[in-house]
Amino acid sequence: MTTMSLYEIPLNTLQGAPTSLPEGKALLVVNVASRCGLTPQYTGLEELHKTYADRGFSVLGFPCNQFLGQEPGTAEEIAEFCSATYGVSFPLFEKLEVNGEDRHPLFAHLTAVPDAAGEAGDVQWNFEKWLVSPNGEVVGRFRPGTEPLDPALLAAIEAQLPLS
Repeated sequence: MTTMSLYEIPLNTLQGAPTSLPEGKALLVVNVASRCGLTPQYTGLEELHKTYADRGFSVLGFPCNQFLGQEPGTAEEIAEFCSATYGVSFPLFEKLEVNGEDRHPLFAHLTAVPDAAGEAGDVQWNFEKWLVSPNGEVVGRFRPGTEPLDPALLAAIEAQLPLS
């Protein structure tokens, strides 16, 4: 059985265009939602994206409606909310499932990675984060309560940046 690399997993942009994860960059993959108590994390995620984009880094947002229906909108509504409310400029992808029988293959791969406490498995809530190295290895998992500007997350991101 061959294991598919993260870059081979088919994805769609929020607008529905086929795509894949960008290669050669450090990535922070985040399951996001517009009506969650953690939604203000979009501010910090956008700051991370802007701070490190020129050093080969990108935040990638994956809307999910599996947690108390906190991402009920259409692709257009999600795009408008993120842009108008938080000035989001990082890529957003189509709404998908992160847990359960219909879990997207990307999240099947990501949820196999343990967090700092050694725990793998289901996504706990919106705004869980995975750090992917420029060569496509998942090198960190940060639970939803970890703020985007948390010193441990910043240090992990900086250790993966391909450009100084």
